Amino acid sequence: MYSRSYHCLSILCVLFAVSSYSLSSYAHNVPPIEGLLTPESVVQAQDGKLYVSEINGFGVDGDGQIRVIDHGKTSVLVTGLNDPKGLIISGNTLYIADKTQILKVDIKQPKPIAEVFVPASAFPSTPQFLNDLAVDAAGNLYVSDSGDLLGAGNGGAVYLVNKQGKVSLIIDGKIDPRVLCPNGLWVDAAGKQLWIVDFSSGILHALNLADRKLTDIAQGFGGGDGVVMTKDQTLYVSDWKGGKVFSVSPTGKVALIKSGYQASADIALSNDGRHLYVPDMKAGRLITLPLHP
Repeated sequence: MYSRSYHCLSILCVLFAVSSYSLSSYAHNVPPIEGLLTPESVVQAQDGKLYVSEINGFGVDGDGQIRVIDHGKTSVLVTGLNDPKGLIISGNTLYIADKTQILKVDIKQPKPIAEVFVPASAFPSTPQFLNDLAVDAAGNLYVSDSGDLLGAGNGGAVYLVNKQGKVSLIIDGKIDPRVLCPNGLWVDAAGKQLWIVDFSSGILHALNLADRKLTDIAQGFGGGDGVVMTKDQTLYVSDWKGGKVFSVSPTGKVALIKSGYQASADIALSNDGRHLYVPDMKAGRLITLPLHP
């Protein structure tokens, strides 16, 4: 009886190991999704589907769209957008930073439509270049306006949007001159701390949302674009200009983990926390980047 049980257990262990190896091997060799139209941002829903914003032609209104990737198969969720960039999902709602406004889409609807959640007129100052989005556990949105992208802090700002769509200024270049072209955002679940990477200075900041104190965490990220954080408090930052992805340890140590992209844009963390999804904007592809061997 003991030997039979042991034999069955051994077989199960072998099968589990083979299965785990196969899944791991697949996860580490996922082919890129090709043929995307200037992909800028990506986010993964709880059901595993990936949503990618496709700008298509910069400054061309109406030719942007959101693409859905489900087990390698692609389809279009909504069309007729302007320059869609940052994406975030809260519940069943996909929020989109689209040039000067924030749109929302119920992704569970059989025929999803994009509706205006926050128009340009709702902002304290007319947005110039709405870029990234983040959301806390309470459903509050955080959105960056990269301003005129000239690096002088003209229009660069970060805003808070509550669940009712009311907008308030968090920080801008007038409050702190280090705020030039804020781009990538990451907020903790409690809504106490916001990480901001600046496209102009290449500096990663941490903002205490209670006292609005801005702290420099790390630098050297070129055209800082996307930022995410894993459960172990490691941050990952993409450099659009340099085509690179970096890690930043909890102590602030920076390490290059991948280079060679044409324009690594707004990255996203996979649901299992083991991979990054990297839109390579100029190459028109989405790459799955393993974080662990």
